[in-house]
Amino acid sequence: MCGGADGLTAPRAFATPHSMSTPRPKARVELRRLGREGQPLVVIDDFSGQLAALREAGAAAHYAPAGAYYPGLRAPADPAYLDLRRDLLVDVMHRAFGLQRSLHCEAAAFSLVTRAPGDLSPDQRVPHHDHGGPGLIALMHYLCGPQSGGTAFYRHRRTGFESITPERMDAFAAALKEDAREYGPPPPRYCHGDSDAYEMLHEVEARPDRLILYRGQVLHSGVIPDPAALSDDPRQGRLTINMFFQGR
Repeated sequence: MCGGADGLTAPRAFATPHSMSTPRPKARVELRRLGREGQPLVVIDDFSGQLAALREAGAAAHYAPAGAYYPGLRAPADPAYLDLRRDLLVDVMHRAFGLQRSLHCEAAAFSLVTRAPGDLSPDQRVPHHDHGGPGLIALMHYLCGPQSGGTAFYRHRRTGFESITPERMDAFAAALKEDAREYGPPPPRYCHGDSDAYEMLHEVEARPDRLILYRGQVLHSGVIPDPAALSDDPRQGRLTINMFFQGR
């Protein structure tokens, strides 16, 4: 269904004939709508039926610091296993997001949140959005259970924005400066729930082999219920697979 980009495609370590032939449960699909804007959020349970193989691939991957915005480590992941649910994903992309052509995977990575709350940068303490137009779709595949934390979605109070389109960027940036003047810097913690600047709209619980899809423009943040339990060991830590799709 997709190939990697930006150096984020790994060898197909888990796409062996044995793992690919493992019987799959029937996936359960739910379309949710977020806040006033009604942005689509797709939740798919029992997505792959390949949980053990994916975890093993994640354990064997080679991790490095993810960069300025993600508070942890990432390693290249192979998106080939999505072909197991190719028809389902194509249907979801069309029905939920209106994408019908030129759908491709731009990036795929195993991800581990590892940073202690006191080490978070100011940008990592607040909800964020992934730059791009309405055709940029974020995919999060949870490989751990509820104790690892899911994903929450937000409204920015000063602007009322729940998604940041290119047309809203300037107004949003100006409003963030006003927030900083009025409220000061965000506290050194992972954000969760309501704050002076943001209102939480919805939270998705992590479940093993649960996959969610949403537009990258939507304000969101990872939920980290127990920062003391974070680990750089992929067999123990908050292991997920993250991807970005671009389509029209």
